[in-house]
Amino acid sequence: MRRDHFTVDVESEHDGTPTISIDYDGPADGLRERLTTGTDGTLDAGEIDVVFRRQADSDGGVLSLTNRLTGEFVLEVPADTDDVTALVSAAEGREDDGRYEVRLTDSDGESLVYEKRTLLVYDHDGSLLRQRSLIPGGVEL
Repeated sequence: MRRDHFTVDVESEHDGTPTISIDYDGPADGLRERLTTGTDGTLDAGEIDVVFRRQADSDGGVLSLTNRLTGEFVLEVPADTDDVTALVSAAEGREDDGRYEVRLTDSDGESLVYEKRTLLVYDHDGSLLRQRSLIPGGVEL
């Protein structure tokens, strides 16, 4: 799957849950295949990690979803650093422990919504930026 098959929209300014919406317009089975477990089920929120890696000398970076169990990339999509920062701030300001949603919509218009509490932000050298990340209390990295 190519990055240009994805578009991302980050919603953090409304009164609802902060949301990362990712639309996929590539081959129909491409995204579903990446979201399928070994037992033909669909990966759940606990099996998906969300990471943002900033790019040097840029206002953007790469937003990645990975399979927590295998480490394989589910998808990577370019995203704006300011949008991700706003989402982290909006999630931290909520009373429900920093929850946000990731909404994936495939080329058939079917959506999966993952409720998440962790979003790790790294600089361009791969160092974790703890103060810019969403890390629930009690989680050690």
